[in-house]
Amino acid sequence: MIDLYTAATPNGHKVSIALEELGLPYTLQVLDLSQGEQKRPEFLAINPNGRIPAIVDCDEDDFAVFESGACLIYLAEKTGQLMPSDAKGRSRVIQWLMFQMGGIGPMMGQANVFYRYFPEKIPSVIDRYQGESKRLFRVLDGHLKDHEYLAGDYSIADIANWAWVRTHRWSGVELDDLPHLKRWRDQLRQRPAVQRGIEQPPSALDSRVDDPEKARQFAENARKMLEQGQSIKAGV
Repeated sequence: MIDLYTAATPNGHKVSIALEELGLPYTLQVLDLSQGEQKRPEFLAINPNGRIPAIVDCDEDDFAVFESGACLIYLAEKTGQLMPSDAKGRSRVIQWLMFQMGGIGPMMGQANVFYRYFPEKIPSVIDRYQGESKRLFRVLDGHLKDHEYLAGDYSIADIANWAWVRTHRWSGVELDDLPHLKRWRDQLRQRPAVQRGIEQPPSALDSRVDDPEKARQFAENARKMLEQGQSIKAGV
């Protein structure tokens, strides 16, 4: 049994999607980020960095893993699924996983902060992070032109990148001129395990993007978290 400590964010959904794809039994421990539950001592004992997601493998002496990418690698290696066992295949998956961890996630996260949450709108900063997010999207689009998935077969690399790319509208970045990325986004969205994973816990992202009042309310709550010094890097 896996205990998943999470919230309705892209990083959280990366792990819930993987658990659903792998068919591993798990319990959902949803943390209220607005109340700072991720900073409480009991959670810091699992993740000293005080961020979601984290997992505890109850079948392995309550072994704890934090950082979403590390969680994905651990689960893939535990089950022998969603990542090849040969050195080259494994490296390809990890390369695209690191692409998300070091690029897509941080750039979209900062785009969210300055486009949606930061009280002062600084156009040059917004342009910087939206522009870099779009550049990374073009990298994905170019690769997916000749590949169905990012690293051979469907893998944790696809899960990690998809969980962020699906939120592109919240970051203010469009995909209209990226047909291969859109194809991949829509294709993965049809997977039953992906559909289940983004409901663990449910996200109001789609309705929030389309409803200005809901978007305003969420941004206001996120702004308060910023002022309190809490992490909203994945706050969508």
